[in-house]
Amino acid sequence: MPTESLSFIFLNAVLANNFVLALFLGLCPFLGVSGKLDTALPMGLATMFVMLVSSVCAFAINQILVTFDIEFLRLIAYIAVIASAVQLVEMTLKKFTPALFRSLGIFLPLITTNCAILGLALFQTFKEYDFLQSLVYAIGAGTGFILAILLMAGLREKLELSTLPSSPRARPSV
Repeated sequence: MPTESLSFIFLNAVLANNFVLALFLGLCPFLGVSGKLDTALPMGLATMFVMLVSSVCAFAINQILVTFDIEFLRLIAYIAVIASAVQLVEMTLKKFTPALFRSLGIFLPLITTNCAILGLALFQTFKEYDFLQSLVYAIGAGTGFILAILLMAGLREKLELSTLPSSPRARPSV
């Protein structure tokens, strides 16, 4: 059992080992939905929710798999949990916020194939985190994803609204 403090686990997941900026996991939805802040935040929150649900379920599933000595089913079980969590998010958004559901488009179901979610479940298992540490790790990873996607969306919006000086517009620099 690791002796890392909860604050260390959280800050490590948010900043030092950010899934997007340091580990380069989850780049498809990160690049696809980071064009505008109004879609980036809901995508970040949806990803964080799926990370939380997957983390809790992965912890429970791992306990069962270890008890029955069937750890070889871990990957399949984790993928099934992630797909179920994404379906839950999709159905909820479609029912209560159809406009947001449409604006996220294909990137919402792509959370299922987001390697950051699977990476989170596998990392917490390999690090042998207990339940509370797994929960904090998922919250930290989700917060890091939200931070990264909001930073990128803010930069992209700022660049879209800015004007270039007349010199670079007249002729390319290459």
